[in-house]
Amino acid sequence: MLGVSRSGYYAWRERPESKRAKRRKRITKRIHQIFVKSRRLYGSPKITQILRQEGERVAQKTVAKIMRENQLRSRTVRKYKATTYSNHDYPVQENVLNQTFVAERPNQVYMADITYIPTDEGWVYLASLMDLYSRKIVGWRAGARMTKELCIRALEQAYERQDPTETVLHHSDRGSQYASHDYQDKLREYKMVGSMSRKGNCFDNACIESFHSIIKRELVYLEKFKTREQAIRRIFEYIEVWYNRERVHSSIGFLTPVEIERRYFHAIRAAAS
Repeated sequence: MLGVSRSGYYAWRERPESKRAKRRKRITKRIHQIFVKSRRLYGSPKITQILRQEGERVAQKTVAKIMRENQLRSRTVRKYKATTYSNHDYPVQENVLNQTFVAERPNQVYMADITYIPTDEGWVYLASLMDLYSRKIVGWRAGARMTKELCIRALEQAYERQDPTETVLHHSDRGSQYASHDYQDKLREYKMVGSMSRKGNCFDNACIESFHSIIKRELVYLEKFKTREQAIRRIFEYIEVWYNRERVHSSIGFLTPVEIERRYFHAIRAAAS
């Protein structure tokens, strides 16, 4: 029926697997491993970069094709936008950062924001601070109320953890929590320079807002939290284990925040010795 001789069929069946087929099989297996390790979150761009870092010469379209063939689809979903309350009578800081989303060292620029996470008991409010250089979440606090105290505790955690030795530029939106006298007093105590986004311009605080959209796509929208306590436990695991230490970021050369920070201080120590 197929127009193939019996001897030809057996010769084809016994033929050794080609180098190309072996390589594709090896790459496919590694793609599976990276995808599963990423919690089924990475798409073809990140997986391609990880393969290249491992010395594999592979095109992104090849990785995308293999993922489609094996039904490896990222679990992430779309984000939604939430804002803080900016109609208040507190003084606001000048926009010193002015969308200059580049830092030369850790603890040079911190970016702060608040977001909302739903549970069956009601909202959990997450206040976060990101180091612009490493994209590391250096401080965060979550609670049932969106207060200045929540933001201050996140700032205190960042300061205690990082122990900055030079002046830090602290950028946030114009929310009342950040503009409050108590928060601004804490910035002065830590010798930080305040900076605030322009009114109604979400792009001025894009990096930390991007983090909040990521945590929603990769955690919040994929799970249903019965209690606030459950949500806070999962937020802790996501930030402290996954985001800071395991998740690679395209903006920092497909490294993790902890690794990019470690490399910086290693280079500083090496130069000083």
